[in-house]
Amino acid sequence: MQTSKDNKAFQKVFTKLTNITKATCTVTAEGVGNEEMAVVDGRPAQVVKIFGDQVTLQIFQGTNGIATNSEVIFTGKPPQLKVGDDLIGRFFNAYGDPIDNGPELTGKAIDIGGPTVNPVRRKQPSELIATGIAGIDLNNTLVSGQKIPFFADPDQPFNQVLADVALRAQVDRIILGGMGMLLDDFLFYKRLFEEAGAMDKIICFMNTTEDAPVERLLIPDMALTAAEYFAVEKNEKVLVLLTDMTLYCDALSIVSNRMDQIPTKDFMPGSLYSDLAKLYEKAAQFPTGGSITILAVTTLSGGDITHAIPDNTGYITEGQLFLRRDTDVSKTIVDPFRSLSRLKQLVIGKKTREDHPQVMNACIRLFSDAANAKTKLENGFDLTDYDKRTLNFAKEYSKDILATDINIDTTEMLDRCWRQYAAHFEKHELGIKQDLIDKYWKN
Repeated sequence: MQTSKDNKAFQKVFTKLTNITKATCTVTAEGVGNEEMAVVDGRPAQVVKIFGDQVTLQIFQGTNGIATNSEVIFTGKPPQLKVGDDLIGRFFNAYGDPIDNGPELTGKAIDIGGPTVNPVRRKQPSELIATGIAGIDLNNTLVSGQKIPFFADPDQPFNQVLADVALRAQVDRIILGGMGMLLDDFLFYKRLFEEAGAMDKIICFMNTTEDAPVERLLIPDMALTAAEYFAVEKNEKVLVLLTDMTLYCDALSIVSNRMDQIPTKDFMPGSLYSDLAKLYEKAAQFPTGGSITILAVTTLSGGDITHAIPDNTGYITEGQLFLRRDTDVSKTIVDPFRSLSRLKQLVIGKKTREDHPQVMNACIRLFSDAANAKTKLENGFDLTDYDKRTLNFAKEYSKDILATDINIDTTEMLDRCWRQYAAHFEKHELGIKQDLIDKYWKN
């Protein structure tokens, strides 16, 4: 028999479950809202479907052991995060609860996963975000309010790169959302941020491999809700780092399959595009000065860029950053051929030094010439003197500019490129305007 009552917290309680699957249960209930949180037999759950008086809940920790008469307690509200300055320097789980032995949050509770910013409240991105990683700042410059993914194979050191960005980026606030992280990676971030003395600008939301996979679905919304508070209420420049969006999408697939929904390409749910767009479109620059910039890791399976996850991601975002191993210098670099920032032209040469656009173009052309020379060498053709010089330049360029461990500001980055030009080429071989050569050529 069904029961319904209100306890002292005005929570509705029901005990008539009509259907139980691997990840969901359905209960006969009334007065329940979509995306409302609940507790089913002591396990956190969320409303995902309402049809008449039949309410389907997604149970984050699975349905094993749940009986048809288990108690379902509705909280009367969707997932929330208490926002305020006491978020700063803290680590939280997917529910916004502290996991760093610190005090509970006391700020204002805000519903997570709200709508994206109204276009009339957006300003055209125009502010530089210098990451200190020359391979990004030179060829794929980030702009505040931009959304851009890191495409990387699982064996690439993308967590190290994200940590470096967090420590070097010239922003007011860094918010990290980790999904399906190894415990070692979680401890790596925590130890690195503490030892670097950077906890005064960093907020972290973490889901590890020891947590329920479906809980990953809450992490980006938690991170972006915190970002909106600091960008809108505090007018801060906020950089949101998300890793790994492939594991986030895998969690979407798990829920979709367990709800017997028909999958689409690569076993992903039909809602994949809108699920990703809902998150990425939170990136914005506001007229008041605050901004939200999103840099998210998407790991590739065997470098497959046509997989549904990177394929949909590429349609939504404004470029991509590719990590690859350069065997010539034994370093991980930001691949200049496969990386692209579609908004970089809004800041290079404007917020950076005047020679930035032409230096960038010359480097890419010379690096491409080196790739052609390498192909000639591998096929047994003789190399010209110019070919040999481009190969030497490419190694130096990879090692001292493109490598992810290079930490220099934009001025030193450009000066270093000019020194490499002078070491390997004649002035007329650069294809750079004469007035810039006269001003910046390093003898």
